[in-house]
Amino acid sequence: MNALPTIHGDVEPGFGPVADAFRRNFAQHGEIGAAVAVYAGDRPVVDLWAGHRDRRRTLPWERDTIVPVFSSTKGLAAFTLAAAVSKGLLDYEEPVATYWPEFAAQGKGAITVRQLIDHQAGLSGLNPVVRLHQIADLDGLAPILAAQKPAWRPGTRHGYHAITLGLYQGELLRRVDKQRRTLGRIFAEDIAKPLGVDFHIGWPADQGLERIATMAATRGLDALRFERDVPLRIGAEIFAKRGLAYEALTNPRCGSPARATRREFLAVELPGSNGVGNARALAQVYGAAAGRTGALPIDNTVLDQLAAADFATDVPAGDLVLHVKTRYHLGFRKSGGDFRFGSDKRAYGTTGLGGSFGFADPATGLGFGYAMNRLGLAVLDDVRSRNLREAMLRCV
Repeated sequence: MNALPTIHGDVEPGFGPVADAFRRNFAQHGEIGAAVAVYAGDRPVVDLWAGHRDRRRTLPWERDTIVPVFSSTKGLAAFTLAAAVSKGLLDYEEPVATYWPEFAAQGKGAITVRQLIDHQAGLSGLNPVVRLHQIADLDGLAPILAAQKPAWRPGTRHGYHAITLGLYQGELLRRVDKQRRTLGRIFAEDIAKPLGVDFHIGWPADQGLERIATMAATRGLDALRFERDVPLRIGAEIFAKRGLAYEALTNPRCGSPARATRREFLAVELPGSNGVGNARALAQVYGAAAGRTGALPIDNTVLDQLAAADFATDVPAGDLVLHVKTRYHLGFRKSGGDFRFGSDKRAYGTTGLGGSFGFADPATGLGFGYAMNRLGLAVLDDVRSRNLREAMLRCV
C-alpha cells in the first residue's frame, strides 16, 4: 500500500470539499499524480496538485508539471475556432467547402462547419493509414483529408471523430487565417499567451520534456480495483481490427497512449488529441469563458452560442463510435445523455482519454480543470473527475 501523498496548493474558503475529494482520489481510486483547478472568472479558487509524475513514484508532481490531456485538447481547439467566428473569418452554418473547396470531394459539399465540429460529418476514420511524419506535412495532409468519403450520411448521425477532428479543424483555420497560421500557433499567440496559460498544441522543439508527467496504463488487478466502466464493445472492435471505433482510434497511427510523452508524438499538431498542459490551464480558459472576463478573443454573442441550453439537432443521441449517448455542440460536449456535468444544460467542455476534463459552468461563472497520469478506462465519466466536479458544485 502506497502512503498517501501530501496535497500541495491552495483553496479559497468554502472550497474545502474539493480538496477532500482530491485526497480521496488518491486513497480510494488509484491516483498516481494529478492536479485540479477551479477558476471563478479570472480568479483561482482551487489550485491543487499531488502525487508523482512517474509510475514508479520516484518523481514528485510539482506546481509546473504538465501532462498529455488527449481529447481535453478539443475544447481549446473549439475555443480557437470560436475566436475565428468572432472575427468573421468563419460561420458555423456555412459549408466547409466555402473555405476549403477541395473538401467538397466525395459528396461532402453540403457539410457545414457546425456538422463537422459536432462529429456529424462521417469522417471519424481515415483511408489510407496516416503516420505521424505525414501529419507534420500539412500541405501533403490536406489532400488526404479532402479526399475522404463519409462513413455515414452527414448530418443524420454522429460518431466521435477522436483524432481526425483536430486535423480538419487545423486545415480549416489555415485556410481562413490571414497569416496561414496553424491552429496550434493561433492558440498559442491569441489565447495562451494573453491569458498566461501553460498549454501547448504542438510541443516546442526548443523545450525539454523533463517536466512532462509520464502516463501509466491501468492493467490487471488495478483495472478490477479502480474501474467500473470498462468499454468492452470498443475493446472488442479494436481487438478484431474492425468497426468505426477501431478506425477512429487507430488511424492516424499515434502509438500507445502510455507512450504519449514521446517527442515525435507531442511535436506534431493534433488539435483533437495531443495537447499537453495542466489543470490550471484548462480551468483558466474555461473560467474566462464562463465568467465573461473579456480575456478571450471571443465575443459574448458567440459565448452565448456555446452556452446554449437548448439547440437544434436532427441526430439521434447514440454515438456510432463510442456506443453511448452523447451531445455535441460547436466542438464541445454538452451535459446530457449518459454524461451529465455542471449546474445545468448550459455547461460545456471536453473530456480526454484516461480521465482528464475541462469545462465551463456559465450558471456559476466557474471553469474546471483536472489532469492526471493514471489512464482510467471509462469512455466519458471517470470517477475521479466526477468526484471533483460534484464537490465543486456543492461549494456553490
